[in-house]
Amino acid sequence: MSTEMKIKMKMKSCEQPPALYPFHEWSIDEEHYEEEYNQRSESIFALGNGYIGMRGNFEEGYYGKAGTSVAGNYLNGFFDSERIVYPEGAFGFPSRNQAMLNVTDARIIGLSIEGYEFRLDQGKLHRHERRLDMRSGVLHRELEWESPAGHRVLLKIRRLVSLAHKHLAAVDYAVTALNFSGTLKFDSAVDGEIIGPEATDDPRLGAGTAEPSLLLEDTGYDAAARKLWMKQRTRHTRFALLTAASHALQAKSGREMSHQLIGQRISVCYAAAVRSGETVTLTKYITYHTSKDYGEGELHGRSSEALELAGNLGFAGLAEQQQDYLDRFWAHADVEISGDPALQQGIRFNAFQLLQSVGRDGVTNIGAKGLTGEGYEGHYFWDTEMYMLPFFTFTRPEVSRALLEFRYATLGKARERAAVMSQKGALYPWRTIDGEENSAYFPAGTAQAHINADIAYGLKQYVQATGDMDFLVNRGAEILFETSRFWADLGHYNPARGGAFCIDGVTGPDEYTAIVNNNAYTNLMVQDQLSYAYETALLLQREYPADYERLRLAIGLSPEEAEGWKKAAAAMFIPFDGQLGIYAQDDTFLTKAKWDFEHTPADKYPLLLHYHPLVIYRHQVLKQADLVMALFLLGDKFSLADKLRNYNYYEPLTTHDSSLSPCIHSIMSAEIGDLAGAYSYFDRTVRMDLDDINRNAKDGLHMAAMAGSWMSIVNGFGGMRLVQGELSFAPVLPEQWESYHFKITLRGQLLDIFVDREAAVYTLLEGEGLTIRHKGQPLRLLPQEPVAAPLTRRLEAVIFDLDGVITDSAEFHYLAWQALADELGLPFSREKNERLKGVSRMESLEIVLEGSELARLPEAEKLRLAGKKNDHYRQMIGRITPADLLPGIPELLDSLRERGISVGLASASLNAPQILERLGAAHWFQAVADPAKLRKGKPDPEIFLQAAELLGVTPGHCIGVEDAAAGLAAIRAAGMKAVGIGGVHQPGAADLVLPSTAALDAGKLLELFGH
Repeated sequence: MSTEMKIKMKMKSCEQPPALYPFHEWSIDEEHYEEEYNQRSESIFALGNGYIGMRGNFEEGYYGKAGTSVAGNYLNGFFDSERIVYPEGAFGFPSRNQAMLNVTDARIIGLSIEGYEFRLDQGKLHRHERRLDMRSGVLHRELEWESPAGHRVLLKIRRLVSLAHKHLAAVDYAVTALNFSGTLKFDSAVDGEIIGPEATDDPRLGAGTAEPSLLLEDTGYDAAARKLWMKQRTRHTRFALLTAASHALQAKSGREMSHQLIGQRISVCYAAAVRSGETVTLTKYITYHTSKDYGEGELHGRSSEALELAGNLGFAGLAEQQQDYLDRFWAHADVEISGDPALQQGIRFNAFQLLQSVGRDGVTNIGAKGLTGEGYEGHYFWDTEMYMLPFFTFTRPEVSRALLEFRYATLGKARERAAVMSQKGALYPWRTIDGEENSAYFPAGTAQAHINADIAYGLKQYVQATGDMDFLVNRGAEILFETSRFWADLGHYNPARGGAFCIDGVTGPDEYTAIVNNNAYTNLMVQDQLSYAYETALLLQREYPADYERLRLAIGLSPEEAEGWKKAAAAMFIPFDGQLGIYAQDDTFLTKAKWDFEHTPADKYPLLLHYHPLVIYRHQVLKQADLVMALFLLGDKFSLADKLRNYNYYEPLTTHDSSLSPCIHSIMSAEIGDLAGAYSYFDRTVRMDLDDINRNAKDGLHMAAMAGSWMSIVNGFGGMRLVQGELSFAPVLPEQWESYHFKITLRGQLLDIFVDREAAVYTLLEGEGLTIRHKGQPLRLLPQEPVAAPLTRRLEAVIFDLDGVITDSAEFHYLAWQALADELGLPFSREKNERLKGVSRMESLEIVLEGSELARLPEAEKLRLAGKKNDHYRQMIGRITPADLLPGIPELLDSLRERGISVGLASASLNAPQILERLGAAHWFQAVADPAKLRKGKPDPEIFLQAAELLGVTPGHCIGVEDAAAGLAAIRAAGMKAVGIGGVHQPGAADLVLPSTAALDAGKLLELFGH
């Protein structure tokens, strides 16, 4: 991680709110009540089942400071819509906004003791504790309270939202009289009067509404069933909602007192006589049913059936089902971390909240804030496919299928949106609830057309991970083809780019850079999608001809169209800057001024809340991972050198103002060998909400970051990748941990991965057999037979420079450059020659020509001069013999071969193979890097990384040997141990410095790895 980034992160987190919850591995505990953090805790203690979401509000209501509580109850996919008012509108802008509704509050249970109302702001609170048990899925609240008259009670309250029953929740409210005998009264209510969110300038929150969205139509009370019910209707979408609650009172002497309707609140009162030491329990069962799911005439019947089921099971029966459900979930999804209880708690909390928020019915999805708050108005984004979907694909694949079913169900609206945008095919909305575009700010909304490619990527990964060809054939292919049709129509073959296929006027993942041409992330993802679409079309023709014919007729697909996708993918323009050796984020990003981070105050983050978008758009500054995300998702398309170079450029420019960003940087930091950076970003991701790092957990939890924390372990530290259906791992262990442990489901087989300091152990728990790769090496796994792959760092390869290390051809280079300089009439000295060591031929030529008129020669002429120098050089090296090997080198190379240690060459010389042959040394080298294929020469690490890749060895298991400063810098940048030969090297430039090659021996090299 760069120093600059560390400073920025320190500035932004120096006033981080304190940790509120003790580090318990399986629970979130609140040991005392603090009003200051109430709203934050309401999000943290939220419960849900993918359909119903309940914030962690108190049953008796909240009487604290205004603005520190949001009483929230949500139904996934249940929304109202209002007309969007644009002071300056335009064609194609979304006309209506959808917002997930805060619905009827049915949790309410008021308590009075001998006429004294239980409230936290009255009487005396002796103890208040809450515990969210992530193993059982039950929220516990336990407190001791004393009334103003001295009546002391113990309250034990349990709440669950049933994971087994979509429409059902329950509250178990037990009161024990500790020091008195008297009467307890319970006032159980269903309240339909909802206070909507206020309007705000924060784009992460909702727009607010001036009028209630739920209109009361009818209420009732069934005394026989002890059932309250309320029917409401949404103002604009006209959906009906039936909320109902039934009760069971357990008391030696209890009775129903009365029921009443006041405004939009219907309630029933129960009274019970109690003696000191006795307990009275009121259990409340709650159901929500809407006309979005069922015919309106069915709502009462379905509600009664659900309440009857709950009454028969009782709270204990519902809790037992909840436990069974979670036992099955954790058996596949649990991640164990040994060595850091805070992160262990965080990773489990995140997985638990993901499960609670994800729609599993094929008609709902998962919002950016899940079902924990009203941030982003309950909208679904690309977060689903890029973050949440991978978690479920590899732990609960049936949930991933349901999420993709939602995209198929809304394909028709995606087609309509593409038509509005004057394009063929389908364009999925940037933010939505029912499939319509809801983003009113198109530069950071509709322009993010990459969501099409994101959905295609998620679909591809799901099919490869599950082998679910039924979904691909019957639904996925249609999604894939229609979105590919959109790209083929949107892009164009640009003569100004040599006929390359270009995509203009889009916004990539980085929302601080908008409306650009050729966003690299978008173009790379579309290239991958179009190739996959073409391959899928061929697959269907070959193996599913009847289905292909059905789909062909349905959407008018022709073989020529599919061939067009292949052609566009092959011709895709990917912006690249040759001088920097990096992919440009887009056509103009690298031409802009860099953001002045040094003079940006800490209180000006996130930038979007303090600077006009145009100010941000004019600079090189990123809200979140963009090109860096492509390096992860499409990692097989990039070399490690590419990843290092691009990451090191874009990481310091990234503010991480988006919660989606740190996890991607954690994954890439782990891959390039920066474990300290990976750990720092992971820590920021995994406790995003528990530590309220972004200071907005009160508005709901960050679902994508939660899923990203799982990815940071599995894809980051675990190094898991799925390429062409083949699963591979490259695990590393942070120094802060003793071990970690996770499971992966692949094509119906369950794989257990355990990593400690010594080895990675792979065990196939379920399945008949599986072949995976560990750091490139194939491993065959059989059921219940653990396979251990060592992780201890050991020397596997030594990679040498040529000049000054294997032989001293430097004098020949000097003489050849001197001859060229003499021909050109330019001064040249041995001092200038020192600057040429370790750099490429063309870079050396620039140094020779600098300061003269010849420095402005055309590129073609410079190439001719470099070739002429090489001709001089080749004539001279023709005189090299084995006697020119430097002292100790033959003995060292023999010794390495005897020990089974591979040997490679990383020389900038294009003549290296010829020189090795002349030296009689070629037989010692298993790999020779080709400098002609390099994007950057030394001190860039690419040549050493290329050599390691050719040898099939991880860079961290290599030693590089160099005599030049640029070469040593390249070795260190590659993550290898560095050995310096001769000269005076800067302190720290090498792990070992020797006066000459004569001092080199295998023993000294092995000592660098502790052997």
